[in-house]
Amino acid sequence: MAEEASLSPEGEEFWRFSIAFYARPGVEKALLALQDERGLDVDLVLYALWLGASGRGALDRERLAQAEKRVAEWREEVVKPLRALRRRLGASFEPDLRPLYEGVKAQELAAEKVEQMRLAALVGRRRAVGTAEAFADAAAGLLLYLGGEAAGGEAMRTLLEALGAFLREG
Repeated sequence: MAEEASLSPEGEEFWRFSIAFYARPGVEKALLALQDERGLDVDLVLYALWLGASGRGALDRERLAQAEKRVAEWREEVVKPLRALRRRLGASFEPDLRPLYEGVKAQELAAEKVEQMRLAALVGRRRAVGTAEAFADAAAGLLLYLGGEAAGGEAMRTLLEALGAFLREG
């Protein structure tokens, strides 16, 4: 199933968005802070942003519940254990472990891509929307996933600033 999902145009579009957005200044730090400090799923943060930015509307409670249900088991049984192993290996200063670390890191990234392909399988058609509407939808979805207490948070500000620039350059 993962191989079939990886061929979907939506999945590839979501993956390309994620790679490009993650590389923007401050985004990696903000996403990892949300993951490490609040226990949030980076792929779901990116999903909320991508839905809005791509003209597929804002993430709502129903879509969030579907998304969580679709990826929860995969995240808990595959992604998180790979991340924990990568971090453990990365904390080691033993040079002979470096190739193993790099291999686990590649597998973690592949597992993240599978998660994104599964999320992308849930989306509908994109609509033609302007930058302002795309930004508003992405911001609404992000706020829903992060929760109201994150509205004034540094991570949310960083992500929204990066998204605004991303959409303007678009």
